[in-house]
Amino acid sequence: MARLTSSEGTSSGGPRWRRALTRGVTRNVVALGFVSLFTDISSEMLVYVIPLFLANVLLAPTAVIGLIEGVAESTASLLKLVSGALSDRLSRRRLLVGIGYTTSVASKGLYLLATVWPVVLLGRVGDRFGKGIRTSPRDALIADSTAPEHRGVAYGFHRAMDTTGAFGGVLVAAAVIWAVEGNATRLTADAFRILVLLALVPGILAVVTIVVGVRDVQRVSAGGEGTAPARADSPAAAEPEPISARALIRRIVGSVAEWRSFARPFWFFMAANTLFTLGNSSDAFLALRSQNLGLSLLALLLAIVAFNATNAIVAWPAGALSDRVGRRGLIALAWMIYAACYAGFALATSAVWVAPLWIAYGTYYALSEGVGKAVVADLAPAELRATAFGILNAVQGTMILPASVIAGVLWSAVAPPAPFWFGAACAAAATALLLATVRLPGRVK
Repeated sequence: MARLTSSEGTSSGGPRWRRALTRGVTRNVVALGFVSLFTDISSEMLVYVIPLFLANVLLAPTAVIGLIEGVAESTASLLKLVSGALSDRLSRRRLLVGIGYTTSVASKGLYLLATVWPVVLLGRVGDRFGKGIRTSPRDALIADSTAPEHRGVAYGFHRAMDTTGAFGGVLVAAAVIWAVEGNATRLTADAFRILVLLALVPGILAVVTIVVGVRDVQRVSAGGEGTAPARADSPAAAEPEPISARALIRRIVGSVAEWRSFARPFWFFMAANTLFTLGNSSDAFLALRSQNLGLSLLALLLAIVAFNATNAIVAWPAGALSDRVGRRGLIALAWMIYAACYAGFALATSAVWVAPLWIAYGTYYALSEGVGKAVVADLAPAELRATAFGILNAVQGTMILPASVIAGVLWSAVAPPAPFWFGAACAAAATALLLATVRLPGRVK
């Protein structure tokens, strides 16, 4: 076979990479990417200042902050199991996606009324309730809309859009803080409520994008037959058959045969995720640790901007790379970077280390999130794909509550670095378990 000349290789390298980054990215994937872009602008304007609002304005103890974050994230993750199974059995992905995003937007309005921490708890639980409803059906809809050989790039694109929104949201939050509070180290109630009002706008745009741009698609079952939701103008859609509560629960839970159709590598991957998530406490503790090391509020938000920029830049190429070189090694690398970051937060003695650690943390996110979802899609039966995402999120949700409570107790009872040493140890152990037990099929191993 003839070799390319140097000039030919240079000229074709760019187009090859562009094709690698765009091939398989369908209309639904693009639309869902914009939905996540708008939603993360909304959410990330608030997520890192909520623990500061609790600590600085409402004077909530660190253990309470850990409890709030743990309950909220566990609510989301456990609901992802229910919504994923329901999405598979009722073939209604888009409907659940729309309900979930709308619920999250509505819940943010509660923050405007918060004068005591239980109101913040209700707002966080409502927001995460919406996330729990939408996430598994959305992730499965991306897989339904994408050929198997392009799943890595599709999830990488979605993750990049998601994180670009996070970048924009934190940047807006930093601009508001700079305009309202300057270089203060503590958050005020007025600044927080301004951020809440601004966050509602992109949240509404996300819901509009679902209505205009997202569609359910026909799915192919294990037997090769297509299954699709009924058209809105069909008799089945107009006159749905009644269903009892017991039958609905049976449809959600599924049969023993369905659960046995998940192969052993899938369950080993769940086990490794369980161990990893036990040490993966809420990012609220990273924000509190950064403030504990002396970083101003504005500088903290700018460090988080750098974190999101790194995540956005790396996520899409990382997904494309996993299609070519395999996914397990990238997940292992991501978890080891996480362990190093948490050890760094434990060892840090001044604010100078905070920004580099946040940037490295963004690399962990970029390598793990989209690639991890592609692993689940690879290992799950096509007809139970949303259920598989629900199982992953339920596993993570089951552990995030004890993880955040343990972090809060270690912070208060031992020292601020203690929860980060615990997280680093769990990540290292999970990496060893992943490499020892999980084998992926074919080219994605």
